[in-house]
Amino acid sequence: MTVDNTKTQATTQEYFGDYGGQYVPDAVKPALDEVADYFNRYQDDPDFNAELADLLKNYDGRETPLYFAEALTKHLGGAQIYLKREDLNHLGAHKINNTLGQILLAKRMGKTRIIAETGAGQHGVATAAVAARFGMSCDIYMGAKDCERQKLNVFRMTLMGATVHPAGQPGEGTLEDAVGAAFADLATHQDNTYYIVGSAVGPYPYPAMVKKFQSIISKEARQQFLDQLGRLPDAVIACVGGGSNAIGAFANFLNDQNVRLIGAEAAGKGADTPQNAATLTNGTVGVNDGMKSYVLKDPDGSIKRTYSISAGLDYPGVGPEHSYLKDIKRAEYFPITDDEAVNAFQLLSKLEGIIPALESSHALAQAIKMAPKMGSDQVLMVNLSGRGDKDVRQVADYLGIDVE
Repeated sequence: MTVDNTKTQATTQEYFGDYGGQYVPDAVKPALDEVADYFNRYQDDPDFNAELADLLKNYDGRETPLYFAEALTKHLGGAQIYLKREDLNHLGAHKINNTLGQILLAKRMGKTRIIAETGAGQHGVATAAVAARFGMSCDIYMGAKDCERQKLNVFRMTLMGATVHPAGQPGEGTLEDAVGAAFADLATHQDNTYYIVGSAVGPYPYPAMVKKFQSIISKEARQQFLDQLGRLPDAVIACVGGGSNAIGAFANFLNDQNVRLIGAEAAGKGADTPQNAATLTNGTVGVNDGMKSYVLKDPDGSIKRTYSISAGLDYPGVGPEHSYLKDIKRAEYFPITDDEAVNAFQLLSKLEGIIPALESSHALAQAIKMAPKMGSDQVLMVNLSGRGDKDVRQVADYLGIDVE
């Protein structure tokens, strides 16, 4: 949803440096203020957190392992590579961490209907699951193009009772279109509807809230490194589209200045070509989807149509905290092409018997570049944000392999 700056006003709080805010039409603001009120009321509430912890353990299956990728490490030489196995979460991705937290807020708010946007479909699947678990109706907005390239996830959502609405033009609609459609729905159904945003993007309070619920990743990983190795990693690497898994993986390492924080974003056909989604490489500061952040624009200033083989990274913006971390040089962001991601997808599958999501494969590709240049006493953590079941057919098509 592209918002006209002349018709909006940002709040004076909840910025990450100069980024973030609440740039929204007046029709949406009451719903956001209600969510912010409940989030601030319950985020440190013992009963709320006890219920969330129980669900994370007994429904989601946490904690997820920190796995030493011995064969990959040996193959590459150099740094030791550890995988934070978010692919082993219920439903196969990190997204469930956030949807469980937000559904508990929705329950306390008395909402009976859930909506969400989704790119690759993993957030939609996680939203459909928690809506089913808590007996709420569920509508998911997904780019029309993404519906086609992620048909399996569309079926998984409908199987759990959700209604999936294609957004944008047929063959073109992506995550940007889905976000706009979801906010339009919220504007007219505020009384009974809660919008579960899937990434650390959008207007306040969503970037802070998603970070809170995804920070379980780095909370666990930090302690696991201390328990297993007696030390912290030299670098943490995660893929970045909107940036939820990355901000979750970074959160509890932010104050550890000796730990490099590295985001891998989608370069598509190349960061120097028109066909990419490398926002932090090529973007400029602007307002989009209710937040001030880096954004990709056309020469005329309109939001750019992006491209990536990975539906979950095919987005022209990025979370405001990532924009801030880039500016203050606390985190580094590098572009990864489709070819590099597909090669990483294949390599991990062959060497470790772990099929990663295409999104996660971007982070793996960055580790593959870095590890051989580092010492064998150094340690890399890759946040394996999801598994690759949903992507196998797409990768096969990309490689020209017939799997019908």
